Amino acid sequence: MTRRLLLIHAHPDDESITTGGTIARASRDGVDVTVLTCSLGEEGEVIGDRWAGLTADRADQLGGYRIHELTVALAALGARPPRFLGGAGRWRDSGMAGTPAALHPRAFVRADVDEALSAMVGVIRDIRPQVVVFYDPEGGYGHPDHQQVHRLAGAALDRAADPSSSDRGEPWSVAKAYWTVTGASQLSDGLAALGPLPDTWRMPEPGELPSVPDGEVTTSIDVRDVLDAKRASLRAHATQVTVSDAGTAYALSNDIAQPVLPDEQYVLVRGTLGEVDASGRETDLFAGVS
Repeated sequence: MTRRLLLIHAHPDDESITTGGTIARASRDGVDVTVLTCSLGEEGEVIGDRWAGLTADRADQLGGYRIHELTVALAALGARPPRFLGGAGRWRDSGMAGTPAALHPRAFVRADVDEALSAMVGVIRDIRPQVVVFYDPEGGYGHPDHQQVHRLAGAALDRAADPSSSDRGEPWSVAKAYWTVTGASQLSDGLAALGPLPDTWRMPEPGELPSVPDGEVTTSIDVRDVLDAKRASLRAHATQVTVSDAGTAYALSNDIAQPVLPDEQYVLVRGTLGEVDASGRETDLFAGVS
């Protein structure tokens, strides 16, 4: 059986930040990995001067450049080339809540629900993954596009399995689906082990970085053996992410230090929990999938 993993993300770089180690480990272990990205990240804040002229308020060419960054990042992780919901550029980065970007006619948060769902169902039926990963209801850190992915992905899994749906492709039911999360303890431990940081970075304030209670985590993937690939994928997103010299931390344009975590954690939301370790958590997204 060919194992197939689909990860649904909102913007280029999300796949590397929260799931890069999981992608690299799965690819190394022979899993066919596809990342579906729902926008080009046009509203991102660029780090440094080299590509600053590409931003939405200037040339508005950042999205095209981020296709390149995503392509390099996925190659570093061993995944398939990028795949975009509705095709590259169909929906646009909506920006943070309350910003003018959300009013753009192609903003992802303004997407026609049926059109976006149909496009997502088509991808699921085409790939036929046993396992799908997407966001929790908060979208991790509350970005509207992440929350839109959460809403659409849950509905798309139901519709993809429905034989009465007229969407493209044959019906397909996934065996398991997960939300990508960060457990409170792993975040605390990661912050304590950041090592030397650039002078311009700062430590996060208590509660500034998102996490979930440890008891909600069902699955923890050890990615220590593939951290070099994860770091390479983060560095590929150079307009958005800087990795510390020690490789233990990264920061976005806000210069808030975040840990490059040696484990990536998830909450199982569909399917049956597979074999667990002494902590009571799965160590493989495909645990129990036959």
